[in-house]
Amino acid sequence: MEMLSASDEATILRDGAAHLATLVRHDDWLPAPLSAAPATGYAQYLLHCDTRKRFCVVSFVWAPGARTPIHDHTVWGMIGVMRGAENCFEYNAPRPGSAMRPRAQHRLEAGAIDRVSPRIGDIHVVENALADRPSLSIHVYGGDIGRIERHVFDERTGEARPFVSGYSNA
Repeated sequence: MEMLSASDEATILRDGAAHLATLVRHDDWLPAPLSAAPATGYAQYLLHCDTRKRFCVVSFVWAPGARTPIHDHTVWGMIGVMRGAENCFEYNAPRPGSAMRPRAQHRLEAGAIDRVSPRIGDIHVVENALADRPSLSIHVYGGDIGRIERHVFDERTGEARPFVSGYSNA
């Protein structure tokens, strides 16, 4: 995988966020099978992956009240909320043997764009902010996120465990 300089990444996140904001402003283009919410939890549908795996685009669909574990990404990413709302709880890198506590929290309404990367912070918990209906966001990542080995973290101990998220579609 190609390594980006900090200035390259900043440019991608700045310019890409503007394009992603335009995309999520319109809610008439995503096929129903790629926006279907599971009964519980969440689904991550691959929409496009660059042939060189430099980036991918996924739809992330949340059942009411669904929540991720504490996790990282290891690559840059942009999240654009298209339907509903999401809460994001940001964490610092874990200290071995220490409990992890959120350092910040923010809510993303439809149309909002968020950014993550190891340089600016990419450890968080995300949840559907709505208890009564699904939420949907479009994510763009600097790699094939469904096949990248990442980490989930134990909230009590900060212990990192490897995981690969995969995709909900074939």
